[in-house]
Amino acid sequence: MHTQRFNLSALGTRAGIGALAVTGLLATAACGTESGGKESGSSSVGTRQAAGITGKQWNVRSVTVDGKEHAAPSGAHIEFAKDGTVGGNYGCNHFGASAEIKGDTITVGDDTVKTKMACTAKGTMDFESQLGEAISDSTIKAEVDDDELTLTTADGYTVNLTADKPADLYGTKWNVTGTVKSDAKDGTEGGSAVALSDEAEGRVHLTFDKAKGTVSGELGCNRVTAKATVGDGTITLGTPGTTRKMCSDSLMDTERSLLKLFGGTVKYRLEGGDLTLTSANGAGLEAVAAK
Repeated sequence: MHTQRFNLSALGTRAGIGALAVTGLLATAACGTESGGKESGSSSVGTRQAAGITGKQWNVRSVTVDGKEHAAPSGAHIEFAKDGTVGGNYGCNHFGASAEIKGDTITVGDDTVKTKMACTAKGTMDFESQLGEAISDSTIKAEVDDDELTLTTADGYTVNLTADKPADLYGTKWNVTGTVKSDAKDGTEGGSAVALSDEAEGRVHLTFDKAKGTVSGELGCNRVTAKATVGDGTITLGTPGTTRKMCSDSLMDTERSLLKLFGGTVKYRLEGGDLTLTSANGAGLEAVAAK
Protein backbone atom coordinates (compact mmCIF):
# COMPACT_ATOMS: atom_id res chain seq x y z
CA MET A 1 0.00 0.00 0.00
CA HIS A 2 1.67 3.19 -1.16
CA THR A 3 0.60 5.81 1.32
CA GLN A 4 2.19 8.66 3.20
CA ARG A 5 1.15 9.88 6.61
CA PHE A 6 0.82 13.32 8.07
CA ASN A 7 0.54 14.31 11.72
CA LEU A 8 -2.75 16.01 12.46
CA SER A 9 -1.55 17.67 15.65
CA ALA A 10 1.02 19.64 13.67
CA LEU A 11 -1.64 21.24 11.46
CA GLY A 12 -3.36 23.43 14.02
CA THR A 13 -6.61 23.33 15.92
CA ARG A 14 -8.86 23.42 12.86
CA ALA A 15 -7.04 20.55 11.17
CA GLY A 16 -7.96 17.60 13.37
CA ILE A 17 -9.77 14.61 11.92
CA GLY A 18 -13.09 16.24 12.84
CA ALA A 19 -12.31 19.09 10.48
CA LEU A 20 -10.71 17.10 7.69
CA ALA A 21 -13.88 15.93 6.04
CA VAL A 22 -15.22 19.42 5.99
CA THR A 23 -12.30 21.40 4.72
CA GLY A 24 -9.01 19.91 5.61
CA LEU A 25 -6.67 22.50 6.91
CA LEU A 26 -8.08 25.98 7.11
CA ALA A 27 -11.70 24.92 7.51
CA THR A 28 -14.40 26.11 5.18
CA ALA A 29 -13.03 28.89 3.18
CA ALA A 30 -12.89 32.15 1.56
CA CYS A 31 -14.66 35.32 1.12
CA GLY A 32 -14.74 38.99 1.53
CA THR A 33 -17.36 41.48 0.53
CA GLU A 34 -16.67 44.19 -1.98
CA SER A 35 -15.98 47.50 -0.35
CA GLY A 36 -18.46 50.25 -1.08
CA GLY A 37 -17.75 52.57 -3.97
CA LYS A 38 -19.47 55.58 -5.32
CA GLU A 39 -22.03 53.40 -7.06
CA SER A 40 -24.03 51.32 -4.61
CA GLY A 41 -25.15 49.01 -7.42
CA SER A 42 -21.60 47.72 -7.92
CA SER A 43 -21.23 46.91 -4.24
CA SER A 44 -24.62 45.19 -4.23
CA VAL A 45 -23.65 42.95 -7.16
CA GLY A 46 -20.39 42.00 -5.48
CA THR A 47 -22.13 41.14 -2.24
CA ARG A 48 -24.73 38.99 -3.99
CA GLN A 49 -22.03 37.17 -5.96
CA ALA A 50 -20.07 36.40 -2.79
CA ALA A 51 -23.21 35.27 -0.98
CA GLY A 52 -23.96 32.82 -3.78
CA ILE A 53 -20.51 31.25 -3.47
CA THR A 54 -19.79 31.17 0.25
CA GLY A 55 -21.22 28.89 2.90
CA LYS A 56 -21.63 25.90 0.59
CA GLN A 57 -19.68 22.78 -0.17
CA TRP A 58 -19.02 22.74 -3.91
CA ASN A 59 -18.37 19.26 -5.24
CA VAL A 60 -15.89 19.24 -8.12
CA ARG A 61 -17.22 17.51 -11.23
CA SER A 62 -14.30 18.09 -13.55
CA VAL A 63 -11.28 20.19 -14.48
CA THR A 64 -10.66 21.17 -18.10
CA VAL A 65 -7.02 21.75 -19.14
CA ASP A 66 -5.98 22.58 -22.72
CA GLY A 67 -9.44 21.66 -23.95
CA LYS A 68 -9.43 18.22 -22.30
CA GLU A 69 -11.91 17.52 -19.51
CA HIS A 70 -10.78 15.38 -16.56
CA ALA A 71 -13.46 13.84 -14.30
CA ALA A 72 -13.04 14.39 -10.56
CA PRO A 73 -12.59 11.53 -8.10
CA SER A 74 -15.17 11.05 -5.37
CA GLY A 75 -14.73 13.47 -2.48
CA ALA A 76 -13.09 16.34 -4.38
CA HIS A 77 -14.67 19.56 -3.18
CA ILE A 78 -14.06 23.24 -2.44
CA GLU A 79 -15.58 25.52 0.20
CA PHE A 80 -15.37 29.30 0.41
CA ALA A 81 -16.09 30.93 3.77
CA LYS A 82 -16.88 34.46 4.85
CA ASP A 83 -13.72 34.64 6.96
CA GLY A 84 -11.40 34.97 3.97
CA THR A 85 -10.32 31.35 3.56
CA VAL A 86 -10.79 28.57 1.04
CA GLY A 87 -10.41 24.89 1.77
CA GLY A 88 -11.45 21.47 0.63
CA ASN A 89 -10.11 18.29 -0.89
CA TYR A 90 -8.16 17.99 -4.15
CA GLY A 91 -9.30 14.38 -4.59
CA CYS A 92 -6.83 12.85 -2.15
CA ASN A 93 -5.35 15.56 0.07
CA HIS A 94 -7.06 18.33 2.02
CA PHE A 95 -5.93 21.90 1.46
CA GLY A 96 -6.46 25.41 2.79
CA ALA A 97 -5.47 28.96 1.79
CA SER A 98 -6.45 32.59 2.14
CA ALA A 99 -8.88 33.98 -0.42
CA GLU A 100 -10.84 37.10 -1.29
CA ILE A 101 -13.99 37.53 -3.35
CA LYS A 102 -14.73 40.81 -5.11
CA GLY A 103 -17.58 40.79 -7.59
CA ASP A 104 -16.98 37.83 -9.92
CA THR A 105 -13.26 37.61 -9.09
CA ILE A 106 -11.73 35.26 -6.52
CA THR A 107 -8.11 35.80 -5.54
CA VAL A 108 -6.47 32.82 -3.82
CA GLY A 109 -3.27 33.55 -1.88
CA ASP A 110 0.11 31.91 -2.26
CA ASP A 111 -0.10 30.48 1.28
CA THR A 112 -1.72 27.14 0.39
CA VAL A 113 -1.03 24.28 2.80
CA LYS A 114 -2.11 20.69 2.30
CA THR A 115 -1.87 17.23 3.78
CA LYS A 116 0.59 14.70 2.36
CA MET A 117 -1.20 11.46 1.67
CA ALA A 118 -0.48 9.51 -1.52
CA CYS A 119 -3.60 7.85 -2.91
CA THR A 120 -3.28 4.82 -5.16
CA ALA A 121 -6.54 4.97 -7.17
CA LYS A 122 -5.77 5.44 -10.85
CA GLY A 123 -5.64 9.07 -11.93
CA THR A 124 -6.28 10.54 -8.47
CA MET A 125 -2.90 12.17 -7.96
CA ASP A 126 -2.85 13.51 -11.54
CA PHE A 127 -6.24 15.12 -10.99
CA GLU A 128 -5.07 16.52 -7.67
CA SER A 129 -2.13 18.18 -9.40
CA GLN A 130 -4.42 19.74 -12.01
CA LEU A 131 -6.93 21.06 -9.49
CA GLY A 132 -4.15 22.32 -7.23
CA GLU A 133 -2.57 24.26 -10.07
CA ALA A 134 -5.94 25.80 -10.92
CA ILE A 135 -6.83 26.86 -7.37
CA SER A 136 -3.54 27.73 -5.67
CA ASP A 137 -2.11 31.27 -5.98
CA SER A 138 -4.62 32.17 -8.70
CA THR A 139 -6.93 34.92 -9.86
CA ILE A 140 -10.18 33.20 -10.82
CA LYS A 141 -13.35 34.35 -12.56
CA ALA A 142 -16.47 32.81 -10.99
CA GLU A 143 -19.87 32.26 -12.58
CA VAL A 144 -22.74 31.08 -10.39
CA ASP A 145 -25.94 29.64 -11.84
CA ASP A 146 -28.14 28.39 -8.97
CA ASP A 147 -26.40 25.20 -7.80
CA GLU A 148 -23.70 25.29 -10.48
CA LEU A 149 -20.36 27.09 -10.17
CA THR A 150 -17.76 27.53 -12.91
CA LEU A 151 -14.26 28.77 -12.09
CA THR A 152 -12.00 29.98 -14.90
CA THR A 153 -8.35 30.92 -14.39
CA ALA A 154 -6.13 33.24 -16.41
CA ASP A 155 -4.06 30.17 -17.35
CA GLY A 156 -7.05 28.58 -19.07
CA TYR A 157 -8.14 26.07 -16.43
CA THR A 158 -11.89 25.56 -16.01
CA VAL A 159 -13.28 23.93 -12.87
CA ASN A 160 -16.92 22.78 -12.89
CA LEU A 161 -18.65 22.35 -9.54
CA THR A 162 -22.09 21.57 -8.13
CA ALA A 163 -23.41 22.64 -4.73
CA ASP A 164 -23.57 19.69 -2.37
CA LYS A 165 -26.88 18.62 -0.87
CA PRO A 166 -26.35 17.80 2.81
CA ALA A 167 -26.48 14.08 3.54
CA ASP A 168 -28.36 12.60 6.50
CA LEU A 169 -26.35 10.67 9.07
CA TYR A 170 -29.05 7.99 9.06
CA GLY A 171 -29.76 5.87 6.02
CA THR A 172 -26.76 7.09 4.05
CA LYS A 173 -24.12 4.67 2.89
CA TRP A 174 -20.89 6.24 4.13
CA ASN A 175 -17.92 5.15 2.03
CA VAL A 176 -14.81 5.27 4.19
CA THR A 177 -11.94 7.03 2.38
CA GLY A 178 -9.28 7.05 5.11
CA THR A 179 -8.41 5.94 8.61
CA VAL A 180 -6.53 7.74 11.37
CA LYS A 181 -4.16 5.83 13.60
CA SER A 182 -3.49 7.36 16.99
CA ASP A 183 0.09 8.50 17.56
CA ALA A 184 -0.57 9.61 21.12
CA LYS A 185 0.66 7.56 24.04
CA ASP A 186 -0.67 9.88 26.73
CA GLY A 187 -4.35 10.07 25.72
CA THR A 188 -4.05 13.40 23.89
CA GLU A 189 -5.60 13.95 20.50
CA GLY A 190 -3.59 13.62 17.30
CA GLY A 191 -2.93 10.89 14.81
CA SER A 192 -1.64 9.92 11.40
CA ALA A 193 -4.17 9.85 8.58
CA VAL A 194 -3.77 7.04 6.07
CA ALA A 195 -5.62 6.82 2.76
CA LEU A 196 -7.22 3.48 2.04
CA SER A 197 -5.20 1.11 -0.11
CA ASP A 198 -6.26 0.55 -3.69
CA GLU A 199 -7.48 -2.89 -2.60
CA ALA A 200 -9.68 -1.49 0.17
CA GLU A 201 -11.09 1.46 -1.75
CA GLY A 202 -14.82 1.08 -2.34
CA ARG A 203 -15.07 -1.92 0.00
CA VAL A 204 -15.30 -0.11 3.34
CA HIS A 205 -18.59 1.50 4.31
CA LEU A 206 -21.00 2.09 7.21
CA THR A 207 -24.73 2.83 7.45
CA PHE A 208 -26.54 4.11 10.55
CA ASP A 209 -30.11 2.89 11.15
CA LYS A 210 -32.14 5.27 13.32
CA ALA A 211 -35.08 2.92 13.90
CA LYS A 212 -32.88 0.03 15.04
CA GLY A 213 -30.26 2.19 16.77
CA THR A 214 -27.47 0.35 14.98
CA VAL A 215 -24.58 0.80 12.58
CA SER A 216 -23.64 -1.85 10.05
CA GLY A 217 -21.43 -2.23 7.04
CA GLU A 218 -18.18 -3.63 5.68
CA LEU A 219 -14.75 -3.13 7.23
CA GLY A 220 -12.85 -4.20 4.13
CA CYS A 221 -12.94 -7.92 4.81
CA ASN A 222 -15.69 -8.66 7.33
CA ARG A 223 -19.17 -7.33 7.90
CA VAL A 224 -19.85 -5.50 11.17
CA THR A 225 -22.93 -4.66 13.22
CA ALA A 226 -23.11 -2.76 16.50
CA LYS A 227 -25.38 -0.61 18.61
CA ALA A 228 -25.06 3.11 17.83
CA THR A 229 -26.46 5.77 20.17
CA VAL A 230 -26.24 9.26 18.70
CA GLY A 231 -25.92 12.21 21.05
CA ASP A 232 -24.98 15.86 20.68
CA GLY A 233 -21.91 15.59 18.48
CA THR A 234 -21.09 12.11 19.74
CA ILE A 235 -21.91 8.51 18.88
CA THR A 236 -21.56 5.69 21.38
CA LEU A 237 -20.65 2.54 19.47
CA GLY A 238 -21.33 -0.79 21.10
CA THR A 239 -19.29 -3.96 21.02
CA PRO A 240 -18.97 -4.98 17.35
CA GLY A 241 -20.24 -8.24 15.98
CA THR A 242 -18.36 -9.34 12.89
CA THR A 243 -18.01 -12.19 10.48
CA ARG A 244 -14.70 -14.04 10.74
CA LYS A 245 -13.10 -14.20 7.32
CA MET A 246 -9.39 -13.73 6.83
CA CYS A 247 -8.18 -11.47 4.04
CA SER A 248 -4.96 -9.84 2.87
CA ASP A 249 -2.71 -8.01 5.32
CA SER A 250 -3.76 -4.69 3.79
CA LEU A 251 -7.48 -5.30 4.34
CA MET A 252 -6.98 -6.72 7.81
CA ASP A 253 -4.89 -3.70 8.82
CA THR A 254 -7.70 -1.37 7.75
CA GLU A 255 -10.20 -3.50 9.61
CA ARG A 256 -8.20 -3.49 12.84
CA SER A 257 -7.93 0.31 12.69
CA LEU A 258 -11.69 0.70 12.33
CA LEU A 259 -12.54 -1.81 15.05
CA LYS A 260 -10.70 0.41 17.57
CA LEU A 261 -13.56 2.91 17.27
CA PHE A 262 -16.13 0.45 18.62
CA GLY A 263 -16.88 -0.20 22.27
CA GLY A 264 -16.71 3.49 23.21
CA THR A 265 -17.84 7.01 22.42
CA VAL A 266 -16.53 8.91 19.40
CA LYS A 267 -17.02 12.48 18.28
CA TYR A 268 -18.64 12.94 14.91
CA ARG A 269 -18.83 15.80 12.48
CA LEU A 270 -21.21 15.90 9.56
CA GLU A 271 -21.19 18.59 6.91
CA GLY A 272 -22.45 18.28 3.39
CA GLY A 273 -21.51 14.85 2.13
CA ASP A 274 -18.61 14.34 4.54
CA LEU A 275 -18.53 12.48 7.85
CA THR A 276 -15.68 12.11 10.32
CA LEU A 277 -15.49 10.03 13.48
CA THR A 278 -12.70 10.47 15.99
CA SER A 279 -11.98 8.85 19.35
CA ALA A 280 -10.48 10.55 22.40
CA ASN A 281 -6.94 9.48 21.47
CA GLY A 282 -7.18 10.70 17.88
CA ALA A 283 -7.93 7.43 16.10
CA GLY A 284 -10.74 7.81 13.59
CA LEU A 285 -12.05 7.69 10.06
CA GLU A 286 -13.27 9.97 7.34
CA ALA A 287 -16.02 9.06 4.89
CA VAL A 288 -18.10 10.49 2.05
CA ALA A 289 -21.74 9.90 1.22
CA ALA A 290 -22.26 7.44 -1.62
CA LYS A 291 -23.70 9.09 -4.70
